[in-house]
Amino acid sequence: MLRGLITTFKSLFEKPVTIQYPEQRRPVFERYRGRHELKRYDNGLEKCIGCALCAAACPSDAIFVEAAENTDDERYSPGERYASTYEINMLRCIYCGFCEDACPTEAIVLEKIYEMSYSDRHSAIFTKDMLLVKVPDGGQPTPQKTEPGLYTRSVPEMKDPTD
Repeated sequence: MLRGLITTFKSLFEKPVTIQYPEQRRPVFERYRGRHELKRYDNGLEKCIGCALCAAACPSDAIFVEAAENTDDERYSPGERYASTYEINMLRCIYCGFCEDACPTEAIVLEKIYEMSYSDRHSAIFTKDMLLVKVPDGGQPTPQKTEPGLYTRSVPEMKDPTD
């Protein structure tokens, strides 16, 4: 009994490990997978081309993608198609990262955001508008009007930095 009291008294003088959560936040681990985000190119076009490879790779069937055709008058992404509907059911998602690995354009990324709470099942379904990041500085929002023949590839050609 005396050893137990000694242990208790030692811990009285140690610094507590509690943090005040909303004001102080702990850093997350480097490999942490949190909330999904749909990325954009620098010009504002969406990276998602509606191929649905992320939905095919998802083991919990949490992703739904519906594709539509791009036109020069209404361009959402480079290439022929874009994701007109993109939904992730966060209650089904197991945060495995297979969607991130399957994406050929690196459009879907699991970021470090861990603050997610839902009041009902419907609010746990994240739509494309909720997942899509803001338009970068200098870019234009989608849809964009483009000149014919400007985008002929799903993934734009990258310029050689040595040129």
